[in-house]
Amino acid sequence: MSFCVKDILRLQVAPALGCTEPVAVALAAAAASAVLPGRPERVDLWVDPNIYKNGLAVIIPGTGGLSGLDLAGALGAFGGDPALGLEVLEPLNEEAVLAARTLVRDGGVTLHLLQEQRGLFIRAEVFDGSHLAEAVVRDMHDNVVSVSLDGEAVPLSRSSSRSAASEDMPRLEAWIKTLSLKDLIRLLDDLDEDDREFLMEGVRTNVRLADHGLKYGPGLGIGKALDRLVRQKLICRDMILAARILTSAASDARMGGVKLPAMSSAGSGNHGLTAILPIWAIREFITCDEKSVLEAMALSHLVTAYVKAHTGRLSAICGCSVAAGAGASAGVAYLLGGNLSHIAGAIKNITEDLAGVICDGAKAGCSLKLATAAGTAVQAALFSLQGINVLDTDGIIGVSPEQTMQNIGTLSTEGMIETDRTILKIMLEKRFSGF
Repeated sequence: MSFCVKDILRLQVAPALGCTEPVAVALAAAAASAVLPGRPERVDLWVDPNIYKNGLAVIIPGTGGLSGLDLAGALGAFGGDPALGLEVLEPLNEEAVLAARTLVRDGGVTLHLLQEQRGLFIRAEVFDGSHLAEAVVRDMHDNVVSVSLDGEAVPLSRSSSRSAASEDMPRLEAWIKTLSLKDLIRLLDDLDEDDREFLMEGVRTNVRLADHGLKYGPGLGIGKALDRLVRQKLICRDMILAARILTSAASDARMGGVKLPAMSSAGSGNHGLTAILPIWAIREFITCDEKSVLEAMALSHLVTAYVKAHTGRLSAICGCSVAAGAGASAGVAYLLGGNLSHIAGAIKNITEDLAGVICDGAKAGCSLKLATAAGTAVQAALFSLQGINVLDTDGIIGVSPEQTMQNIGTLSTEGMIETDRTILKIMLEKRFSGF
């Protein structure tokens, strides 16, 4: 079975409000609560290690700076709309937040870590005193695979498009793994006006986050700080720094709990910021038209999807660095007029540079990683265009960009399993020691 570029964009790119791990937990709880006759009195949650890791410290939008997967589950149960998918928490109001906080405070939410679970998995049970509802999310953050009430299956009420997405994703990932970088570039010829408008909506969505980050400095305020350093003439704004500023400012806002959606890529809002914003940032330094910019962004999404098909949705490796970063470097090289060889070189360069960056959960500090990924993506492309390319004999770099990206997948799925466990162990020790 083959797919077109429209299919890939439909399956891989979507708006998401808040970090997608707590949002996925909220979605599961909301899906269960939606079929419950009464008001929730207890919520029990079971999650895989990577959901647990990524949801431990990140702020949930609409809560005034609160975090926690237990809270996310309670918020979904009291105020989430499962029909909104990754924007499930958009309807949150003060009443729902207060109810969720009260339930957590009173011990009404229990969070279970499934230490041996591999792959994205969430199970939520919501009890109203008389009836028990359950929902399961698996493989994709917005893929509700089952809902039941008192043990009886309930028909899923999701849209046909998302139902198709959950069924098509395994086939898409198997298919995209068979493609070459040249094939991915050829797919750009099939972009139509609807695709370009969708890509432009991604720009508008993510730039709104960046604008908020630059204006107010939420989270760590990395983007605003870099911009201030430019204004103070302590550093100079060039193509690389412009990418760092725009991308980190958007991450500051998103990780800081600002109630604005991000256009995600491969299931991650931060991947979407990294895949889109560096390309948008460099256009002011070159002569280019909007069509070329949007084609570059489409290539960025395609390369991101290719890498994530090999690494899996969640892993010990920072996907913003090696997946969306690779996508952004490919897109930048394309926009700068690079040929297939230049684009391949850009992917190899950023892989050699950032392959060791770990994912230690979603939190405000992700803005630092996004600043690094965005700037390095531009630098990797510029180096390649100047004929600077890492050697095929270096480390995990393969003889081709495809082999290089496949090696990242092997590193993630085979080589860093114990690393992932160690990261989570450190985070848990900190949590339970009172920090």
